[in-house]
Amino acid sequence: MRRGPSRFNIASIILGLAFLYAPIVILVIYSFNASRLVTVWGGFSARWYKALLQDAQMLDAVWMTVRVGAVSATFSTILGVLAAIALVRGGFRGRTVFAGGIYATLVMPEVILGLSLLLLFVSVGLPRGFWTVTLGHTTLTLAYATVVVQARLRSFDRNLEEAAQDLGCPPWKAFLLVTLPLIAPAVAAAWVLAFTLSLDDLVIASFTSGPGATTLPMRLYSQVRLGVDPKINAISTILIGLVATGVIATYLVQQRAARRGDQRS
Repeated sequence: MRRGPSRFNIASIILGLAFLYAPIVILVIYSFNASRLVTVWGGFSARWYKALLQDAQMLDAVWMTVRVGAVSATFSTILGVLAAIALVRGGFRGRTVFAGGIYATLVMPEVILGLSLLLLFVSVGLPRGFWTVTLGHTTLTLAYATVVVQARLRSFDRNLEEAAQDLGCPPWKAFLLVTLPLIAPAVAAAWVLAFTLSLDDLVIASFTSGPGATTLPMRLYSQVRLGVDPKINAISTILIGLVATGVIATYLVQQRAARRGDQRS
């Protein structure tokens, strides 16, 4: 007979979840605190969300972060798909070196990566701003997107693509019409992961940003050093909601694609 989980396992799970999510829950609750003191509850209020809408510098940082995240996630996902195809299907010389170059950012300290990118941009005379931060985040998230797409391609049945080619479909068209729709959930997951990592980055942005290219983590860090502003709780709650929505949407897309695959089989 199968035994249920023991009390120790249940307690361990509860303590683990509490350790991970209790700070987030507290932050969300105190984002509706009427008091200016973030550690003293003064009643329920949405005043800090209203104040956030009047903070032009914070809104500019949010808009910059969203733009950088969307563009860098798109670049890294496209490059990640191409790199994953080369790693899974390619038998070329130097494959190991190519894979090492792709995965190097997974283990390289962000300080070293940010400094190297700064020296590169200065040496080529590229002014620091939106595009330098975007290129930096693309470099940072490329490996993660490659890993996600590569895992899906390894389990992909190439007979479907070969069947399309036998029917007269060119290789590039077979990939776009057959392979890409089937691996779309993995591509979407790679994009969401890259976007989330871009939203969270502070080190790379600090090295590669310039005047007028302040991201939200940089803005929050500079304000926290002077004291915790209640508006920080409000903007953090909004970001948590956006990320959670993206994760849930990606999960639903993957589940829907899995059900379609089961119905076809």
